[in-house]
Amino acid sequence: MTRIPHWLAQHLAALRVVLVLTLLTGLAYPLAMTAFAQVPGLESRSEVTAADGRDAGSSLIGQSFTDAKGKPLKRYFQSRPSNAGTGYDATASGAGNQGPESVVDTADRPSLLTLVCGRSKAVGELEGVDGSRPFCTPDGVGAVLGVFRDGGTSGRVTRVVSLDQACPARPFLRSYEGVEVTCAESGADYSRAVTVPVRGDAPADPVVPADAVTASGSGLDPHISPAYAKLQAPRVARERGASVADVRRLIATYTSGRTLGVLGEPGVDVLELNVALDRTYPQQGA
Repeated sequence: MTRIPHWLAQHLAALRVVLVLTLLTGLAYPLAMTAFAQVPGLESRSEVTAADGRDAGSSLIGQSFTDAKGKPLKRYFQSRPSNAGTGYDATASGAGNQGPESVVDTADRPSLLTLVCGRSKAVGELEGVDGSRPFCTPDGVGAVLGVFRDGGTSGRVTRVVSLDQACPARPFLRSYEGVEVTCAESGADYSRAVTVPVRGDAPADPVVPADAVTASGSGLDPHISPAYAKLQAPRVARERGASVADVRRLIATYTSGRTLGVLGEPGVDVLELNVALDRTYPQQGA
């Protein structure tokens, strides 16, 4: 009896594995999920119906609650920022792809730090609270200096520029190590400067929660933190003519706990909460 060569046996075994996995993951699993989705009562669980009976959207996909100019509608809870297209575009899900090192603005794109600072300032103004954060200037950009030294990265300071404050902005610091701080001139090359983020005197635990100033990885997260929802409660209550306590109770109703009790953090579904607001505290002409 002729034995199959060892190398051929290995290739045949690999081929069998590929065929089995293809059948399982490419055919059996999709068919099983499709069949499961057809079970009565499951196929439309994420749909949210507005107070007037219209389809308001999905509880699994976030959306913005802004006017035509992008300004927040004060009568609604606001979602977190989104990098999906122009904002919550389900066909363009994605992240901003900026990380902790993104602290210096470029001509065509603000840094992640400046985005966070600007959002925190805007939320603070909307909610009537302190929107300051560490490493942010009072005007809502990154508090980052470009320090030039006569020895390159060491030595005497010869020039200092507030890198994220474009002229004619007034620098957030008057001087650094005895040298006057200037604003950043358009088109100037500051690549030889040493980048120095400045913490400032903002509280270590900002009033504005982190999810209010950062986008999710998909850009489609429908939830905000309970802390961010509670921060918005006084404004929404005022706009709706309701008590803050009643609005907070509504927040609690639409707050979900950790998955399986241990995964993730509690979240508030913004769409479901806003639809409940329209039903409970309708506004004429809104």
